[in-house]
Amino acid sequence: MGAMADNQQQNSKTPGKRSERSLLAAERRASIARMAEQRGSVRVSELSRLFDVTEETIRRDLEELENQGYLRRTYGGAVSVTGTGLELPFARRVETRRKEKSIIARYAVTLIQEGEIIILDASTTALWVAKHLIDRRDLTVVTNSIQTVMELAGRPGIRVICTGGNLRDRILAFAGPLAERAISGYYVDKVFMSGKGLSPDGGLTDSNELEVELKKAMLAAAKEKIVLVDSSKLGHKAFARIADVSDFTKIITDPGIDPVMAAAIREHGGNLIIAPEE
Repeated sequence: MGAMADNQQQNSKTPGKRSERSLLAAERRASIARMAEQRGSVRVSELSRLFDVTEETIRRDLEELENQGYLRRTYGGAVSVTGTGLELPFARRVETRRKEKSIIARYAVTLIQEGEIIILDASTTALWVAKHLIDRRDLTVVTNSIQTVMELAGRPGIRVICTGGNLRDRILAFAGPLAERAISGYYVDKVFMSGKGLSPDGGLTDSNELEVELKKAMLAAAKEKIVLVDSSKLGHKAFARIADVSDFTKIITDPGIDPVMAAAIREHGGNLIIAPEE
């Protein structure tokens, strides 16, 4: 009788423990979803340490969150759906992963020589390149980005050419046939561009077809083709393809890249450069 009572007491506790575990998992997943939304991406290894659970547990969390539509899993982590599949307002995107973009941009600027003509696309990482173009002389910058034009306005020694075209107010940039024709009339030394994702087998991709066609025209106009992509975008494939990893002269990313991903990009012919910490 006493043993039965003990068993009944244990059984009565089991649902409570199960509910507690479920609640903890739900809270953890809610926190992960918020982190992905705020930062643009999350990594399995970091989340495992942060929540003191195994990486396998985190992978199950990410799978569940992906099934619920909160994020999209990538190699070694996940990215926010609103940060990749849908276009965020420019003011919000430019604040995402500031440190990583600055690291990439600082290295990219070291590749630019006096007297060159370069193209900067409308990506926020390319805008960081413009921010770091301090004390440069005899430089011509062609861009479709209103923000880049404003950033470089008044800089002595930097000539700015804007493509014009159809204004995409969500990203504060021009695109469409007029912009493409403007770009096709130039021959430049280097182009610096980014995208929504870059994967070893899928290459550089973006979510908007107008942007993709303009980026293709930019690549065709440039001798050196340089892609700037922070590590959160690696392994992700967006809607439309721009070019293979082997089509770029250089692929520059930040030190947060997964070593396995770095090896895969190089195996597919990508000239990957990991920018040093600032």
